[in-house]
Amino acid sequence: MRAFSLFSPVEGLPDDERKRRRRMLARLGLAWLAMMQVMMFAFPGYLRSSPMSADEVSLLDEAIFLMNWCSLVLTVPVVLYCAWPVWQGALSRLRLVHVGMDVPVALGIVAAFVPSAVATWTGQGEVYFDSVTMFVAFLLTARYLELCARQAIGVGGLHRIIEQYRLVLSARADRIAVWFTLGQLMLAFAAGAAWSAIEPSHAIGVMVALLVISCPCAMAMAVPTAVAAAHASVIEQPGLSQAQLQRLVQATGKISQQNLYGSMAWHFLMTPLAALGWVQPWLAAVTMLLSSLAVAANSWRLYRGQSRALAMPWRAAAESA
Repeated sequence: MRAFSLFSPVEGLPDDERKRRRRMLARLGLAWLAMMQVMMFAFPGYLRSSPMSADEVSLLDEAIFLMNWCSLVLTVPVVLYCAWPVWQGALSRLRLVHVGMDVPVALGIVAAFVPSAVATWTGQGEVYFDSVTMFVAFLLTARYLELCARQAIGVGGLHRIIEQYRLVLSARADRIAVWFTLGQLMLAFAAGAAWSAIEPSHAIGVMVALLVISCPCAMAMAVPTAVAAAHASVIEQPGLSQAQLQRLVQATGKISQQNLYGSMAWHFLMTPLAALGWVQPWLAAVTMLLSSLAVAANSWRLYRGQSRALAMPWRAAAESA
């Protein structure tokens, strides 16, 4: 039997879901291409603090000015096209007077992009185009993993008990994520205000880093990836007994809790460091991706462990025959 993979083509997937997957993959690919180019254009800015002569500084400033404009041109399609689902989700949530995970994401993009565009136009100030493109690319990577997990859950052959348990786990995770996001948003604006009074040049960077960290991408993936791993185990071994299914459900709940509280612990660890100005926005985006990948890897561990456990009786029966 072919090994289960979240990225394998899903049989029986509706056309609208296939189009949604292709569009997200197109946005993801463009975001990664733009991010790599913008990171390359940002390199002269990293050299600005190096000791050099006045002529070298003047030449470097001209290169930085040109590279900032190139970065702006590449970042605009990332913000308008690649991040379009973020704007849609944030507006729909705000119309319902509800704070979801898209709201802090949208605020983080605006807080980093608008001052960077102004600094590029005026030729003064810091730019964060590398952080914006990196944030969007990593965010779309995490959401693509989540979409693949949810689509894998939605195919036939999945057990009703697992789906019922998924609803319970999702409701619990959503309640925790809402309060977590609200707290992180208040902290981000408070830290930005404090740094505006202490060191105004660092205020935007600190606030952007905290807004990026407040994005609960890993928390949103906690339940879908764990449930997808459980369903993958059922697909590989359809002849489960009631006791085996119960153990699988319990293991799914344990893994989803590990994913949820582990990602929260990671956020709480990074938050004070970002508030103190020790975490740059690009580094905050990297930590967001790492936490999302850790959630996916932990759920994959459930699938591998359950596959070995469920295969043992079949292997023992084959050896005794």
